[in-house]
Amino acid sequence: MAVLFMLGAITVLPCMNVVARYLSADYSTTQIVWARYTGHLVFALLIFMPRHGIGLLRAQKPGVHIIRSILMFCCTCLFFLALRYVEVPIASAINFTSPIIVTALAVPFLGEKVGIRRWIAVLVGFGGALVIIRPGGAESHWAMFLVMGTAFFYAVYQVLTRKYASSDSAETSITYIALIGALITSVALPFDYRLPDNALDYGLFALTGFLGGLGHFFVIKAFRLGEASLLSPINYGQLLMATLMTFLIFGTLPDALTWLGAGIIVGSGLYITYREARRARSTRIAAEAVAER
Repeated sequence: MAVLFMLGAITVLPCMNVVARYLSADYSTTQIVWARYTGHLVFALLIFMPRHGIGLLRAQKPGVHIIRSILMFCCTCLFFLALRYVEVPIASAINFTSPIIVTALAVPFLGEKVGIRRWIAVLVGFGGALVIIRPGGAESHWAMFLVMGTAFFYAVYQVLTRKYASSDSAETSITYIALIGALITSVALPFDYRLPDNALDYGLFALTGFLGGLGHFFVIKAFRLGEASLLSPINYGQLLMATLMTFLIFGTLPDALTWLGAGIIVGSGLYITYREARRARSTRIAAEAVAER
């Protein structure tokens, strides 16, 4: 079941990003982010409120949920702003440095020990990002660094999730994320808003919110039901879906160096996942051996 949820996520989320890039040609980032979170909130309330009622918003650590929601909001703002200037596959590839950043942050914030092999993988992964960004080169764009900011904020979000993991449901988590994002953007929206030009754009704004809510739900459910070592390789399928959707809608493809950099980032991320899974397995076996004594 976890694999099915992840397959759903890698299909839905790139579609949302492509729609956001399409809308960014005519509408502000504020308006697109507002549609993403407001639609997400409507989706969450319609689907989950009948079953959970007001209990949907009861959380063991509401403060942590609010902080995580703000971090996710920052991720979305930076990523959607970058999509005004950067193709979706390129932004998606750079954004996959997030698991690499998590490894680096796990040392000071989680007290985890990271061996020399994983540190090398971290450096190699950042090297892959530099291959894509190519600072100072003709293909470089300042918006690519916004995506690095997205990756950083999402890494902090993941670290908080690890540190303050609770029994709160996936439904509660995605509702908090939607609520905080909708509240913040609703304050800013009146200063940066225009009515959609046609029925298609109205539909795309609504679709952005629906896909955001559905995709986030899929990701949370997948990682709660399955092991990261199994799901992470599937998650990188977002790159292929983003490339396909971008080609179908915009008729563009990443160049060879972008593919090379993406391959380096993915390879580093997969190696880190493998090493962490192996370390977790060794720790579990040692604990079981001690318990049997």
